[in-house]
Amino acid sequence: MTPIDQRIVRYGELKPCKTAFIDAHTPGSDQKENFTIIGGGVSESPDQHVHISDAIGFNIGAAGQPPKCRNSLHSHTTAEVFFVLSGRWRFFWGRWGTAGEFVAEEGDIFNIPTGMFRGFENIGTDYGMIMAILGGDDAGGGVTWAPQVIEDARDHGLVLGENGVLYDSKKGQALPEGIAPMPLLSDDDLKAFPEVPIEDVIPAYVARYQDMRALGAKTPARVIGPDALIQDKPGFEVEFLTGGSLGGALQSPDRPTVLMPVKGHWRLTLDGFETTLNPGDTALLHKGESYTLTGAMTGEQSLYRITATDDPAGATWVGDS
Repeated sequence: MTPIDQRIVRYGELKPCKTAFIDAHTPGSDQKENFTIIGGGVSESPDQHVHISDAIGFNIGAAGQPPKCRNSLHSHTTAEVFFVLSGRWRFFWGRWGTAGEFVAEEGDIFNIPTGMFRGFENIGTDYGMIMAILGGDDAGGGVTWAPQVIEDARDHGLVLGENGVLYDSKKGQALPEGIAPMPLLSDDDLKAFPEVPIEDVIPAYVARYQDMRALGAKTPARVIGPDALIQDKPGFEVEFLTGGSLGGALQSPDRPTVLMPVKGHWRLTLDGFETTLNPGDTALLHKGESYTLTGAMTGEQSLYRITATDDPAGATWVGDS
């Protein structure tokens, strides 16, 4: 195994957690799988496997779900960005999930605004996977569940403690002494979670795969950043690359960088070592490592490149705010 292979998580080697969140027993959500690829992730379960624990300023994860399986309504205080690796997905948001929705196809990316409840479901015909980029090293510290999610979970044997840990009564677990259940949001608390209309979400926070392919035909397309298609400063920037974007030029990033292929096969050369990245693989490059990236085969090729920035993780940035 070469040094770079130790920092590549292969799609076929991903280890899922099926008890990562409070809705793990709730019908309709009980078949979902959560993956923590880089960083600590957002899991509420000690069973969650972490593939690469490096703190790089953001987290990489994934969610895999069979058809008709959904992820329940929750909110984040830092960025939650998804791109569709496979399948067809419906994203919805609002207190009851009725404020807006849209359908994402393979390759599409969604930078979900912080502070609003959001959920998603696989509406395709096969098992699907969406890849996630989460703001901050402690992405798990900013997850809030809609009250009905906590109530439904309790009816099916799962209790979330105020310490952020799940306890499963079906396994004989109970809240430890001195740990109270996670309190439900009050009606006054809920007023702080906006019902964002769809016309304010899709134009500003969604980028479609085919549009990015056109924009990134010759040079990398800037997808998330202060001067990108999706304008935000979440503590990282996202670019979209095609087979013609780099042309084998030497890259020398001065920040931690993550490469995540969507389609095709990519040849990564780093410090004299060479390997191939395939759709669903995740590669972590350290600060200052020089590399080249080229297409390994003919055919359609696309890849997301995520680079850390000095911007602090936090609420969605709008304009000069």
